[in-house]
Amino acid sequence: MNAQTEKRLVPGPAGQIEVAIDLPPAGVTPLGTALICHPNPTQGGTMDNKVVQTLARAFMQLGWRAVRFNFRGIGKSEGGWDEGRGEVDDALAVLAALRAPGEALILSGFSFGGYVASRAAQQLTEPAQRLVLVGPATSRFDTAPVPADTVVIHGEVDDVVPLSAVLDWARPQSLPVTVVPGVGHFFHGQLPLLKALVVRAFDPTKL
Repeated sequence: MNAQTEKRLVPGPAGQIEVAIDLPPAGVTPLGTALICHPNPTQGGTMDNKVVQTLARAFMQLGWRAVRFNFRGIGKSEGGWDEGRGEVDDALAVLAALRAPGEALILSGFSFGGYVASRAAQQLTEPAQRLVLVGPATSRFDTAPVPADTVVIHGEVDDVVPLSAVLDWARPQSLPVTVVPGVGHFFHGQLPLLKALVVRAFDPTKL
């Protein structure tokens, strides 16, 4: 994402997992780790997706260490597509390798990555401080219920995951959804607004 991005490989259940780490501005001690899960790898999703990078920038601005990674079979990550099951294991493996005991955690994801984040959150012995889901693929994958303070952001005219599907998932949980008018799945032209919405959800003074 920038010249300071650290790339490394960490052990995973299907082999090595490629990880990218970005730190907050110089002189800022990270508040914790923000793990960001990328969109469906069978449809071209990678950790370099623009929405994923936008989330990373938001978390860095907020003072968190942003960690992106490629699911199995993508980039330098070993293994192959596992229909979502193994991909949840990949996320947990990255956390096991990089999260210090007791360290604060934000779990986030875009599209398929939102599904992965929701499922990974259920399996953590040390829970995440908060979840951030952008365009979660609720119509395509069995996205888990999430805590009441979860940040959910969705485009009004999303043509990949209909807004109605996200509202159907959120309604039984009484979970608010921030809807961005006129915006599709990939937030084309509205990535600065997406970043601002995430920052505002955590700390409006950082805008």
